Amino acid sequence: MQPKNLKRLLRALSRQGLDVTYNNSTYSVRLTNNSSAPVAEVLLPKNFPVEAKALKQLANLANVRHPAGGYVCKCHATPDFHPGDAGIAIGSVVQTQNMVIPAATGSDINCGMRLHIADLTVDAFLAKRDLFVELIKGDYFFGTRDVTMPGLAMQALFEYGVPGWLDAMLDSPSGSVTKSNLEQLAVESDNIFLGGSMDGNWQLAPDELVPHEALVRDGGLATIGGGNHFVEVQRVDKVVNPALAYAWGIKEGQIAFMIHSGSRHVGKYIGGMWRDKAKAAWEAGVKYPDSKIFPLSFNCHPELVDGYLQAEATAANYGFMNRLLLAELLRLRLREVYGDVEAPLIYDLPHNITLPVESKISRWITRKGACPANLGQPVIIPGSMGASSYLCVGKGNHKFANSASHGAGRLRSRFELSRRGASQTEEELGLTGVDCITLQAERRIEEAPAAYKPIDSVIDIQVKAGIIDVVARLSPILTFKA
Repeated sequence: MQPKNLKRLLRALSRQGLDVTYNNSTYSVRLTNNSSAPVAEVLLPKNFPVEAKALKQLANLANVRHPAGGYVCKCHATPDFHPGDAGIAIGSVVQTQNMVIPAATGSDINCGMRLHIADLTVDAFLAKRDLFVELIKGDYFFGTRDVTMPGLAMQALFEYGVPGWLDAMLDSPSGSVTKSNLEQLAVESDNIFLGGSMDGNWQLAPDELVPHEALVRDGGLATIGGGNHFVEVQRVDKVVNPALAYAWGIKEGQIAFMIHSGSRHVGKYIGGMWRDKAKAAWEAGVKYPDSKIFPLSFNCHPELVDGYLQAEATAANYGFMNRLLLAELLRLRLREVYGDVEAPLIYDLPHNITLPVESKISRWITRKGACPANLGQPVIIPGSMGASSYLCVGKGNHKFANSASHGAGRLRSRFELSRRGASQTEEELGLTGVDCITLQAERRIEEAPAAYKPIDSVIDIQVKAGIIDVVARLSPILTFKA
C-alpha cells in the first residue's frame, strides 16, 4: 500500500532535486542531476511523514566520492530516519570502498545503548524510589560520583577500552569502583559489542585526560549528556520470545535499567578535529563537493584513513566506558538502597561508529543513529520516555546491511517543541504520567513523547522486513534526563 497523496509528494521532492520512488514500504532516492550515484533506500511505514531535508541528506551521502578514488557502495536508512544537524541524516547506514567519511559518524562517536535487568519488582522499587532518585541525582547531576583514576588507567581506557581499564583497576582500584565487583565487570565484557574494546591510541585523546602520573578527575566520564540521551528505569512488560528471554535471564515483571549515552566531550573533540582534517586534505584546485561532506581516500592518504579510524576507536573506547560507569554508579546505589541486587548486563551496543566490512578489503560500514543487528545479537531499541522500548534479536539481514534503528526517531524538532510545546497541555505532549527526573524544565518539553514517532510501527516494519525479532517489551517507570 502506498502513502496518501504519493504523486503530490513525489512531485514536491522532484522540485527539491530528488528522484524518488516508493514501493513495498521503501523509498528509493537519488539526486536528479547524478544518475550514476547509488540509489539510497529508506524503510518507512506508509503513514510516516517524509521530510525532504532528510531525503536530500541521504542522497548527498550516497553521492559522496573522492577524486583520488573511493566511493559509496550502498546507502540506506532505518525507519527512525530524520534530518541531522550536521548534514547527515539520523538513521543513515553507508558502506564505502577505499574511503571513510568522518562526518558520517559525527561527534557523538559510539553513542549507544546498554541494558541491565534486576530481580526486583516494581512495587519493591517504588517503595524506596525517592531515596534512590536522590542518590542518583547526586551522582548524575550534582557531581557526587567519584570516578577518579590514575593517569595510567585513563591511558589504558583509551588504548584498549573496557579490558584495559579493568586490568588497571585490578592493580590500583580508585574512586567508587573500590566498591564494585570487578570480576563481574570482567565477565560482563562478553556482553558488550566487540568486548568493549577497539584499537585506540591514548595519545590521540585530549592531553588533560592522559597524564603519566597525576590522578584524573574527568568531569565528562559517567555523565548522560543532553538531547535524547537518558538513563531509564523500566519494567519488563511482556516476553515475546520465551526461549531467548530465558537464555538471557529476562522475566516478565522485572525491573530493567536502560542507558543511552556516548563519548561526550571526547567524541566532540575527535569528531570535530577529523572533519576539519578531511576538509584540509582535499586536493588543492579540486572543487569542493556540493554537499560539503569530505571523505578521506585510502588511495592517496592511507595514513589519514588509518589515523581517523584509530582516533574514532579511541573515542569509542571512552564511550563504552562512559556507559559502563553510568551503569555501575546506578548498580552501586541500587545495592545501597535495595540490598544485594545483582542487576546483570544484558548487552551494550553502539549506534554511531565505523567498522570494517568482513571479508572485504578497504571497505567500511558507518552507522549514524543505527545499530548493528547481526544474527543472534541483542538489539536495544528505545521508544520515548512515555512509550515502550524493545529488546530484540538481530537476524543478520544483509539486504539492510545487518542494521536496525536506534530508536523511534524524532517527529518534531527540539526547536519546534521549545517554541510551541510550552503552550500545549501535558496530555497533548504525551507527558501525562511521565516521571522525568531533570534539572532543566525545558528538557521535559523538548523530549516529550509527542516529539517522537510511534515506536510500535518502527518495530513492526523491521520485524516484517526480517531485520529483527522481538524478545521483550519494556515500559518506562522513570527517566533521568540531564
